[in-house]
Amino acid sequence: MDLTGRKRQKLALLLAATLALWSLAGCGKKAVEETGEEESGAPAVSAADIDITFTARDLDVGYDEGTATKVAFDGSGATVTGSGAALDSGVLTISAEGTYLLSGRGDEGQIRVSVGKEEKVQLVLQGVMVHCSTGPALYIAQGDKVFITLAEGSENALSDGESYSLDEADGNLDGAVFSRADLTVNGTGALTVDGNYKHGIVSKDDLVITGGELTVTAVGQALSGKDCVKIGDGTFVLTSGTDAIQSSNAEDAGRGFVYIAGGDFTLRAGNDGVQAETVLWIDGGTFEVVSGGGSANASTDAAGEAQPGWGQWGGDMPGGERPGGGMPGGGSAPDATPTGAQTVQTAAQQTDTAGTQSGDSAKGLKAGSELIVNGGTFDIDSSDDSLHCNGDLTVTDGTLRLSSGDDGIHADGSLQIGGGTIEIAKCYEGIEGLHIDISGGEISLVASDDGLNATGGNDGSSLGGRPGQNSFAGDGDAATISISGGVLRIDAAGDGIDSNGDLLVSGGTVYVDGPTSGGDGALDYDGSGEVSGGTVVAVGSVGMAMGFTSGSTQGSILCNFPSSVAAGTEFALKDSAGNTLVSYTPQKAYQSVAVSCPAMKQGESYTLCAGNQTAEVTLSELATTYGQGGMGGGQMGGMPGQQGGRMR
Repeated sequence: MDLTGRKRQKLALLLAATLALWSLAGCGKKAVEETGEEESGAPAVSAADIDITFTARDLDVGYDEGTATKVAFDGSGATVTGSGAALDSGVLTISAEGTYLLSGRGDEGQIRVSVGKEEKVQLVLQGVMVHCSTGPALYIAQGDKVFITLAEGSENALSDGESYSLDEADGNLDGAVFSRADLTVNGTGALTVDGNYKHGIVSKDDLVITGGELTVTAVGQALSGKDCVKIGDGTFVLTSGTDAIQSSNAEDAGRGFVYIAGGDFTLRAGNDGVQAETVLWIDGGTFEVVSGGGSANASTDAAGEAQPGWGQWGGDMPGGERPGGGMPGGGSAPDATPTGAQTVQTAAQQTDTAGTQSGDSAKGLKAGSELIVNGGTFDIDSSDDSLHCNGDLTVTDGTLRLSSGDDGIHADGSLQIGGGTIEIAKCYEGIEGLHIDISGGEISLVASDDGLNATGGNDGSSLGGRPGQNSFAGDGDAATISISGGVLRIDAAGDGIDSNGDLLVSGGTVYVDGPTSGGDGALDYDGSGEVSGGTVVAVGSVGMAMGFTSGSTQGSILCNFPSSVAAGTEFALKDSAGNTLVSYTPQKAYQSVAVSCPAMKQGESYTLCAGNQTAEVTLSELATTYGQGGMGGGQMGGMPGQQGGRMR
């Protein structure tokens, strides 16, 4: 509900379908970990600009044990069989292209890869556990691309300590697994990563995962790919103090995106569940996401008042936990450090300042320029918006069960829903964008303010602003809501459907349980409200009730009954022969009904029944209003005692 246009009257009264899929064939820490909704610095990157393909090598989990170099850790040392690797003072350095089989337990040490910039390395983890208390357990200093293959049936673990001792040249290392080259993880084995210092797995280039079972616990981000994160498959249990999955490149064209083709994800994030600086594209997978403590940590309380402290997310593990500082699976590591001129640095010295500033967010899924959901099953419990895009957002399929402490689904630009099942059990505003276009799907939502909200400029959903309010890509006068298909069930304490511009209904089925207060309406628009198809039943209070306008090409009636009708009382629209054309049982008290269906014809008479109240109305105009009160929206069809209508 925006405080512009007709909303000022309230104060006086009260005091895509998805984009085409391209056959295209390109992810670590953000310079600022969280940009916030009001930032506009993300490059103009769309889904057409990014490479979502996986190479044959990304998918290849094969290796030749006969020619590979073998490394067997044995506590404080390791046995190396073959060429290209050497152990010195606890650091295993791999200096030549090839395949390396790693096994055993390294209580204190580091695996370091430093090969030519055009060389590739495959690390096959065959049951290896390595802990480094003073730096990354796996550090890829240089190379073209490194493949971590999780051998079938293997269980592997990599962890770091809570503070680092770093060479001056390596002063920005901040992950238990840290790569300056493209990094791919594949295979069917298991890998546990504990990022006690800051992040879990970091790539300063691309981070690609095509298989395996990954359990990552990190003070900061769990998975971070600066240029991109691409996930083909796998099982992921990610617990992070900030974002669970993030790509951060805001400078280079076609970068900073996250693409997920499938997988099984359990994400518990202090900040965003999945955050892409540019495009977030999901084609499938199963997702259980809790961000920022979940919807119980809401922006407003039950009375609509701002919650003190809302927005202070991140900086520690959800629930106050912190990863342990020892070896995964128990035990502690002896004191030892890799050699070299070093400086001691704690995570606090390297933590981004954005974590304590208002730019932070705790959204379920977040994108800077475009968010696309083509499939998957999502259970998201978010403190902030469940789905959020600073640009355009598209849902074509999937099952989304959302519970939000702020908005359910928000886009600064266009928001298109063409299919899928969307259930929003809790939110401030349900579906919000500059342009909302619903052409399919089954949508049900419960909102403490507006159900659908199309607005522009700054979100003015409460007097003086509110925590979590969003910005939009254009002026509110240009806002539109278009419904051409699907089934919508809206339960809203504010406006049921609210457009600061036009409302257009040409198809679909829409049921609205609108407000019980007099300051909002089941339908609300500042431009025109036209119906040309579909079925609409929108019930609510009388005070600000609106029907459809004269530009409509399908019949509609706004009926304001003399007295309130109890919750659970069926409403029915009947023709002159007594046939029921539309019926609906609201779950809240109501006094006003806006109804339209294809069978309604101009000049015909209809009976509107609500409990023991009955109105007989002649559809003298395609948009007809009957009864006293409300804001109207159509031609009067006869007041009680007037020709064309009577109340019984």
